[in-house]
Amino acid sequence: MDPQWENSQPIYRQLRDRVVAMILEGVLKEGDPLPSVRSVAADLRLNPLTVLKGYQQLVDEALVEKRRGLGMYVSLGARKALMKDERQRFLEDEWPKIHATIQRLGLTPDELQRAAAAAPVTPWPTPQGTPSAAPGENDDSSN
Repeated sequence: MDPQWENSQPIYRQLRDRVVAMILEGVLKEGDPLPSVRSVAADLRLNPLTVLKGYQQLVDEALVEKRRGLGMYVSLGARKALMKDERQRFLEDEWPKIHATIQRLGLTPDELQRAAAAAPVTPWPTPQGTPSAAPGENDDSSN
């Protein structure tokens, strides 16, 4: 499967965002290894340096830790930190736009609830060879 990359931001950043989504959705749990740089590069047809740069951002953010000779692993507390940061980012950046659109279109709470109930749950695409789970599936709510 060839992923679709957006032109609006660098691929390494989009890759970082995909790993973040996998952590938030519970596909990657704290302590889990990340797929190797080589395997991700091969599966997604990317330069290994691009993958490494995306992974390095995760290390710099303390979401992933390097273990010499073993690879990279999701850090303890990564999901909790991400949830806090992503919720804040959503409320500050995304929600005002969404709310303005709701107001502009005159949508009612009932219409929004019906639309939410009918919306399909779409799992985040994962590289080949990486286990996938639906959002919330196998989720440890104690994190």
